[in-house]
Amino acid sequence: MDIKERTKERILDLIKKEKRTLSEKDLYRKCKGKSNPIKPAEFKAVLSALVAQGLIIPMENGYKAAPEGVFSAAVTRLNKTFGFVHDLSLPADDRTEIFVPGKYMMGALPGDTVLCRLIPSRGELPEAEIIAVTVQNDAVFTGRLVRDNGIFVLPDELCKDMIAVEGYTDAKEGDKVAARIVYRGARHSEHRCEITASFGSADSARNCAESVLYSKEIEVDFPNAVMDEARRIGNMKITDRDIYSRLDLRDEDIFTIDGADTKDIDDAVSLSYEDEVYSLGVHIADVSYYVKPGTALDSDALVRGTSIYYADKVVPMLPKELSNGICSLNPGEDRLAFSCLMKISSEGELISYKFSKSVIRSRVKGVYDEVNRIIEGGMDEELKERYGRLYGQIMLMKKLAGILHKRRQDRGAPELETSEPKIETDENGRCIGVKRRHSSYAENMIEEFMLMANTAAARLARENGIPFVYRIHERPAIDKINHLKEICEKLDISYPQFDSAKPVHLSMILENSHEKGMDVIMNNAVLRSMAKARYSHEPVGHFGLALDDYAHFTSPIRRYPDLAIHRILTDLCYEKKTPEELVRRYTAFAYDAAVRSSENELAAMQTERECDGIYMAEYMRDHLGEEFDGVVCNAAVFGLYVELESTIEGLVRAETLSGLEYDGDFSYTKGGKPVYTVGDSVRVKCVRAQVDTGNIDFEITGKADRDA
Repeated sequence: MDIKERTKERILDLIKKEKRTLSEKDLYRKCKGKSNPIKPAEFKAVLSALVAQGLIIPMENGYKAAPEGVFSAAVTRLNKTFGFVHDLSLPADDRTEIFVPGKYMMGALPGDTVLCRLIPSRGELPEAEIIAVTVQNDAVFTGRLVRDNGIFVLPDELCKDMIAVEGYTDAKEGDKVAARIVYRGARHSEHRCEITASFGSADSARNCAESVLYSKEIEVDFPNAVMDEARRIGNMKITDRDIYSRLDLRDEDIFTIDGADTKDIDDAVSLSYEDEVYSLGVHIADVSYYVKPGTALDSDALVRGTSIYYADKVVPMLPKELSNGICSLNPGEDRLAFSCLMKISSEGELISYKFSKSVIRSRVKGVYDEVNRIIEGGMDEELKERYGRLYGQIMLMKKLAGILHKRRQDRGAPELETSEPKIETDENGRCIGVKRRHSSYAENMIEEFMLMANTAAARLARENGIPFVYRIHERPAIDKINHLKEICEKLDISYPQFDSAKPVHLSMILENSHEKGMDVIMNNAVLRSMAKARYSHEPVGHFGLALDDYAHFTSPIRRYPDLAIHRILTDLCYEKKTPEELVRRYTAFAYDAAVRSSENELAAMQTERECDGIYMAEYMRDHLGEEFDGVVCNAAVFGLYVELESTIEGLVRAETLSGLEYDGDFSYTKGGKPVYTVGDSVRVKCVRAQVDTGNIDFEITGKADRDA
């Protein structure tokens, strides 16, 4: 037993025997001796470890033993009046959260390590109280500056109390600011902070979105070293040396299909049909040819992990010299690509595939809306001029996409509804409209082709046993599935008998809920029951797509995992490296890229969601007092969430639902009978919209017009 382990056991023994609190000085004196010559720094490290593990509790005058049932947790997030913690004894990929009422937070902040004890729960989630903050995080937060007999920051979500500012600031009343806690009190209201950045008026969504990026340490600008490399590469011309030994596809009818305003075009397609076999080509920008390991570009891309899109803005993973320039598959220009050439049966089965480095020249920059018009039979003279030679290929693509979609349905992949907004801004960046983004047939068609290429890439890696970055979606946890079954039973929705969930089981539940008119409830319940998709070096498969093999190959301009596997596949398919060589070269790289890409993706999704919410609040602030039709999408102890057709979501606070009680599940009831239930159509009035927090409040005025 080493000196630290002996000291740990001695500390625990002393603290358990003593009823009083023992000071650090007393503990050190009693632990140190000839047989245990521990140094002060080592002793402090042992104490800190015991506190972090929840075995001892720090007090004002020393330490005492942790009571029975106490566990160590990390504070994950805060709201105005409550917070959430994550039990540190759980696996790192288990994102289960525990609810903490505001009065039991003890001033804890996101990133803090705390000691908790479970208390009786009032809702779905377990509840706890914090009994000690053991490790303090260097907390940065955002809020609105208030000058009222002093200077204060009213946090966006940290707490409901204003926090006093220490030191000078030239920020104005009502500015959106970022601040850092410099003094900790026993409650949030007792903390003190200093201003670290000011963004201008908190009533501007653009300013508030900038503060979100700042608080999450997302760099908008690229370092000088990265830009130097990007400019050098952006000025390069494609030469015979670049093309040497590549498959030359410049004479093929290859083209891209994207949104009208897309500038970072990283995928193109081609298709032919002969002897009842489809030859599908998915041609992806060869970003890995330009972004080499060990360069500033590569290091920065790994840190970013993904491009971030919100409102009218993009924070790209790669500088525009690459993403919009040399790597973008612009029409009429020679571009280096990595092509996946597939043979697909008339039933949609992947017969064979080959990955080849290529050079292509896109015929046209196809636009979703225009391709949809062609598919629907509306090909006018203007479209004939642009797409004339591609018409037959487009109609063939429509047929193949239908076959592939049916095959996905036959596999039992559940078809879940998700809400994605399209935010419109004026020339000043102000939100002037929010619409629901609907996927068109052309988008779904391209998505089916990308799924095939992604499947082929993962299958190639698994069959060769090489290190790889897979896109995985694990089977739902047993407790989540059991809860889903309980919901089905409460709503009298039939479900298949199973112990281990398969995709088809969830598809059947969704189909049965549709027959009962409970689509919204069960769509949300099924989504909550499923694990989050992530990246992994292990080929676990993708539950949601009902696929054994899946990876992200098709977007290396905006996702690092795609760039990573391009690099690995280049060595396998082009450089002809053996699997053994790839294991030595890429094992650590694949593991690191998977872990970091999963973390970056989650952070990007949270950022996009927060920024979109801010722009939605800016839009709704111009519509206060107006009424809208919406659907109850969630129920909680503090109120009902209602989603408008535009995807804008607002809270109907419980206190406005006079005489109604929350049933703990999906409804607010009166006399035990549901009055408002998830899935109900309601008429709401917008009564509050706060841009800097993205919070929108509704009040129900009656049933929606469409229910009349």
